[in-house]
Amino acid sequence: MVDKTGGKRVLILLGPTAVGKTGASILLARRLGTEIISADSMQIYRGMDIGTAKPTPVEMKEVVHHMIDIVEPSERFSAGKYLEAVREIIDRLHRKGKVPLIVGGTGLYIKALTRGIFPAPGADHALRERLLREEREDPGSLYRKLEAVDPERAGALNPLDTRRVVRALEVVMSTGRRMTELIREKTIPLSCDYIKIGLTRERDELYRIIERRVEEMFEAGLLNEVRTLLQKNPSETPLQAIGYKEVIRYLEGKMDYPGLIQEVKKATRRYAKRQFTWFRKEEGIRWIDITGIYEPEEILERILQVREVRELL
Repeated sequence: MVDKTGGKRVLILLGPTAVGKTGASILLARRLGTEIISADSMQIYRGMDIGTAKPTPVEMKEVVHHMIDIVEPSERFSAGKYLEAVREIIDRLHRKGKVPLIVGGTGLYIKALTRGIFPAPGADHALRERLLREEREDPGSLYRKLEAVDPERAGALNPLDTRRVVRALEVVMSTGRRMTELIREKTIPLSCDYIKIGLTRERDELYRIIERRVEEMFEAGLLNEVRTLLQKNPSETPLQAIGYKEVIRYLEGKMDYPGLIQEVKKATRRYAKRQFTWFRKEEGIRWIDITGIYEPEEILERILQVREVRELL
């Protein structure tokens, strides 16, 4: 599908966790006669179904989904690999005359698609372990070190986000160059005409939905899902997923069950807030407030009121 300017159109449906993207996206894909590409950094892992709120098998039968269940939890994955894989899927759908529908809430993946990412050096696991050991021995030392060598990157990070602080230091120590310089010089965007639709709700309502979803996840068997995951020698990333890391602490006897439920709810609310922070940096999003609207059919109708979306039908 090519628009009047010659650009290849891609429709992105984004928003915070639990806002209502999944049901509406399936109806939207059916209306467009297209396929869905997930932009969720945890749904890529096999066996992490309940805690990541993957579309159900029935939903994935209705519409073809890409970038779900593509790697084992023991495998390492990156935004660069995501971009490489999605580029091929988008090209294939365009050749078939379809408008790709990207659906998800991982800001880094959406940024990779729309604004590009820099090809970072591979992970140096020995160096990473050494840095993490330093942080354990002297909390806050890595952030102070990053402020000294790359103050611009440090200013863009939360001092408590140890994983990203370590990665920024790792890049400097591996390449001799600041991460901010590499990002500016080597950004590789995926050239398409993006139509970005964002779903939002009044915060208290979204938090109520989040809390109900967390309870439903535990009722559906999240504890057993995490126990099974731990038997698969998972890499560091899936173990840091919200819901999973808290359950692991519970299984280690570090909190009781009521405390576990509350911790997962709190972590998920914080994640939704961080997602909004990410999306504020993304230009051109058409936000649709669906407060009080719960049925996917009604959400779809609101989406179809956007002129650029109607033009795709």
